[in-house]
Amino acid sequence: MSDENQKPTPPPAGFAGDLPGKRGGEAPPPKPSVVSDVAALLTGLKTTLTETFRPVVTTMYPEEKTPRSERYRGRHYLRRYENGLERCIGCELCAAACPVGCILVIAAENTEENRVSPGERYAKTYEINMLRCIFCGYCEEACPVQAIVLGPEYELSDTSREKFIYTKEKLLEPLPPDVQARLDANPASPPHPAPQAAPTSPHGGEVNKP
Repeated sequence: MSDENQKPTPPPAGFAGDLPGKRGGEAPPPKPSVVSDVAALLTGLKTTLTETFRPVVTTMYPEEKTPRSERYRGRHYLRRYENGLERCIGCELCAAACPVGCILVIAAENTEENRVSPGERYAKTYEINMLRCIFCGYCEEACPVQAIVLGPEYELSDTSREKFIYTKEKLLEPLPPDVQARLDANPASPPHPAPQAAPTSPHGGEVNKP
């Protein structure tokens, strides 16, 4: 059989080269027109203009700040009395109440020559590891003389880990005005005396009073 009598084999159905501009028998996508371009532009402008006239809900931090609750728990402060004496009496109840153990209190005895607080003892060392603190406020609740309070400050970032160990000198910085006003409106009540335990006999049970 000569080459002239051989017929070329037709391409398989759906071959991309069977029709110019088609693939798999599908029609080519429509060419973009001026009308479709303008319609897409107007759709985008409609969305932009609609959002422009809606109320702004984004706070431009740090230029703007949202109001904080009166009971917001931020950084800690140690307080003084009006005569300059420290309120802290070194009882270490705050350290005992702390669930993460971030408070270190080392107490020392007051003397007549060196009186720091009105009690028998004072906090010679008072440190708070702010990297461990969870701002639960248990230390403030446990303090019998309201010596420690949590203020509204929450911007506590710094450049080194050592600066997050708040020493006694840093904690004794003046209170913010809003915190001081809140404490003045709710002055501390004097500590309640410890209840007297009922006397017991060596054999157990309470002693009968005459």
